[in-house]
Amino acid sequence: MGEESILKEFYPVPERIKAKAWVKGRGEYDKLYAESIADSAAWWAKQADEILTFYKKWDKVEDFNFDIRKGPIHVKYFEGAKLNVSYNCLDRHLATKGDKVAIQWEGNEPGEQKAYTYKDLHTEVCKFANVLKKHGIKRGDRVCIYTPMVVEAAIAMLACTRIGAVHAIVFGGFSSDALAVRIQDAQAKLLVVCDGTFRGAKAVPQKKDADVALKECPTIEKVIVVRRVGDKIACDMTPGRDLWWHDEMATVDANCECEQMDAEDTLFILYTSGSTGQPKGALHTTAGYLLYAAYTSKFAFDLHDEDIHWCTADIGWVTGHSYVVYGPLALGATSIMFEGVPNYPTYSRFWQVVEKYKVTSFYTAPTAIRAIAKEGDEWLKGIDLSSLRVLSSVGEPLNPEAWQWFYEKIGNSQCPIVDTWWQTETGGHMILPLPGAIDIKPAKPALPIMGVIPTLVDDQTGEELKNMEANGALCFKTAWPGITRTIYGDHKRYEETYFEPYPGNYFSGDGALRDKDGYYRITGRIDDVINVSGHRMGTAEIEATLNAHEKVAESAVVGYPHEVKGQSIYAYITLKTGFEPSEDLKKELTQYVRTIIGPIATPEKIQWADGLPKTRSGKIMRRILKKVAANELGDLGDTSTLADPAVVDDLVKNRL
Repeated sequence: MGEESILKEFYPVPERIKAKAWVKGRGEYDKLYAESIADSAAWWAKQADEILTFYKKWDKVEDFNFDIRKGPIHVKYFEGAKLNVSYNCLDRHLATKGDKVAIQWEGNEPGEQKAYTYKDLHTEVCKFANVLKKHGIKRGDRVCIYTPMVVEAAIAMLACTRIGAVHAIVFGGFSSDALAVRIQDAQAKLLVVCDGTFRGAKAVPQKKDADVALKECPTIEKVIVVRRVGDKIACDMTPGRDLWWHDEMATVDANCECEQMDAEDTLFILYTSGSTGQPKGALHTTAGYLLYAAYTSKFAFDLHDEDIHWCTADIGWVTGHSYVVYGPLALGATSIMFEGVPNYPTYSRFWQVVEKYKVTSFYTAPTAIRAIAKEGDEWLKGIDLSSLRVLSSVGEPLNPEAWQWFYEKIGNSQCPIVDTWWQTETGGHMILPLPGAIDIKPAKPALPIMGVIPTLVDDQTGEELKNMEANGALCFKTAWPGITRTIYGDHKRYEETYFEPYPGNYFSGDGALRDKDGYYRITGRIDDVINVSGHRMGTAEIEATLNAHEKVAESAVVGYPHEVKGQSIYAYITLKTGFEPSEDLKKELTQYVRTIIGPIATPEKIQWADGLPKTRSGKIMRRILKKVAANELGDLGDTSTLADPAVVDDLVKNRL
């Protein structure tokens, strides 16, 4: 079946899904969506009443300004209300679900597992909250978490929320330099880290990387170290600063009262790639974020009490925050937390885990699906996937071939595929085909979830595109509870990034197509951010790293299509006079980027360039670089504004 024929087909909602879905059929969705945007305050008040528990109710449901021309941008939800995230995720479930599994941890090695009931998790969270208090962490203080997918990470998150501390999680695969920048920006007082982590069969150090970062982080007073790899890795401990998790947990009791937090108190800071090179600390607040994470979990995955939900994302990304920890636990669901990778020890690993725990809701990235599908279907033999009810994907659009494989081979043509579009900044899902309600068009995330209003804007004129069929910049007209409130320490950058491009709208940074049925298809980034394996990397951050190398005069980095990763990194590099291009130098530069930023930022291709295509004002024409990298050489567009058009011929001739 060709790509075009897949793209034109509708896949109706399976009746077995519709029968028990929260939203049954298109008619019910249309009715609820209309209700949600007709009176958004009433809609969100109703959702908050049904989903969350408050110590004190709100005085006002919502208050926002998206129009920079009318004054500073602000968003507030449930002002005057008081609540606690840890209470909502744990305490309130104890009476009825205390013995239900909250987090089922599956380790790197098959057979390494541990189930934490709501009662167990509550005990551990209270204890670690007391550890934090013992070391002087109080309401509003920042705690940095830099770990692999160990359950202690979730415990630390929930312990922070219990006492009103703010967590800032840094993906465990980031380098010491990247960690240092984020700790410095957040001014964190305490760091949680593992001695080491596993990559397949190999143990690699993590505390060692943290120690390098901490040389530049004077705000860190204490480091709590989780013993994960034990004797496999040496772990140096700095006396007076570094403490073992297990030792500290043995010194405290298991009772810790919840701090009553204001609805708009900061819950966490999460760093996302920015096009200026400096990572942006997206700041999320207590009531709005928790409601939106739980609300979208309920409707997007159609989660019910008996479901077993597995989101394969790392908690270092927003997907792990919202759909491994906060969303499922606020609903009292069972969430799988997986430390491993899809191909260790074999490409059957994901499906063995699904079978083992009878997973009903499975949420992963297109990168993983493509990588596994590429290895053939023999890895599925003898594995029972009949427990699956809803399949979902995140991070980038699912291409048609991967969609079809996921639908037919994993879902047995019986499970809806929920292709979700959202961002760190949105807090949760925005556009998706609700399972049970929306017929699916492959490769199109489909329709907005209730309560959000997408719009397409002409990216040249800023005019709203009112025809149903349109292609433009994807924006949102009104606020929703999960939206990032600011960039930590830099509200001006928040306004410039999201609200100045198209005043009156939140600008996502993505382009989208809307078809005759109102379905949206994401066409990719309009700004300078690359999406590698579902992880956003700012081109400026990679360029700044390359440019810092002693042999590099200038660099430009773009994304180009990659069949497994979705996008990969293509770097154009001009060397300083006196240095010669070589394969060894390519390897040196690749390793340099890996060391400074992390493996995720590794350039897949490095092309030597005598010059870069620039306008007369000195601006690099990235549009041309993207087309060359993607081998779209037929139409390079207008090159008349270039200072030296001959540069383009050289780039095309030497394309890799």
